[in-house]
Amino acid sequence: MSRKTSGSWGEVIATACCRVDLAGGTLDLWPLYLFHENSVTLNLGVKIMTSCRITPRNDERISLLSHDTGRNEEFADLNTLLAAKKYKHPLAAYLLRFFRPEGGLTIETHSESPAGAGISGSSALMIATTAALARYTGRKLSLEETRVIAQNVEAQVINVPTGCQDYYPALYGGVNAIHLRADGIHREAIDVAPEEIEKRFVLAYTGAPRQSGINNWEVFKAHINGDKKVQKNFDRIAEIAQGMHEALVARDWKQVEHLLGEEWKQRRTNAPTISTPLIDKLMAASRRNGGRAAKVCGAGGGGCVVFFVEEGAHQRVSAALTDAGGTVLPLSVARKGLRVQG
Repeated sequence: MSRKTSGSWGEVIATACCRVDLAGGTLDLWPLYLFHENSVTLNLGVKIMTSCRITPRNDERISLLSHDTGRNEEFADLNTLLAAKKYKHPLAAYLLRFFRPEGGLTIETHSESPAGAGISGSSALMIATTAALARYTGRKLSLEETRVIAQNVEAQVINVPTGCQDYYPALYGGVNAIHLRADGIHREAIDVAPEEIEKRFVLAYTGAPRQSGINNWEVFKAHINGDKKVQKNFDRIAEIAQGMHEALVARDWKQVEHLLGEEWKQRRTNAPTISTPLIDKLMAASRRNGGRAAKVCGAGGGGCVVFFVEEGAHQRVSAALTDAGGTVLPLSVARKGLRVQG
């Protein structure tokens, strides 16, 4: 059902948070998780926000504005957008191709995530924009239906397979276990007090990756092509993720520390380019000041690193990371997920 657009309609605003992944990443790419028993991915929503605002117009024009990237474009009407071959704001354009609202409108998006941070800024923005367009066009979607549309359309935008884990923190916030099974994907909320996470973890940005998005795709291809070494490493990554799930549920922070370090060790074995000289420097600085373990967020090669620190060392580690050339980002657990107004 399409929502007719006129000046009498109000705007729609949707917000969704980014995420930090703790263990089991890349396994969430179909069909990799089917090859590893009891696959699970662990992550948490953080208050680094994305937003989408849709405002109706009195004409047929469509305006797409990305406030964080400065990429703006206009189309005479929806048919002109549908006929275009390239877009300056492909995320919004591809979702408009899917929802096809009636009448003119302005879509404004914003992400607080730095470029290439590896904390799922684009996927969170996909969730916010999908939900906003669903509300605007009168489509009643469940959260899982919203996830499916956002994930599939993002694959169209980036032209490589998309994993499912990034969308769940955006939808729900909190600490999540994403169970990946033959009968489907199942999210479990892990009951950990946000304050327990916030005093033990530090997040730092190292700059955009040199080859954003390539690491996961290269590893994916190697796995599917039968690379035994990569397959064996993913067996270990799956075991680590299962252990991380148990440790978080039990609030066994010593085991969380150990498994975060093991996860990073396996990632580096799979793809040595996942690290950079700056990442190595930051990890060394962290260790000298109370950091106990660390791993890169997302595909690596730059982006963000999450550090597990001993109690009382949060400020000391943060200062050391800043002195070493990193940019410390606020790591506050998002208590809630997707919000839509209008």
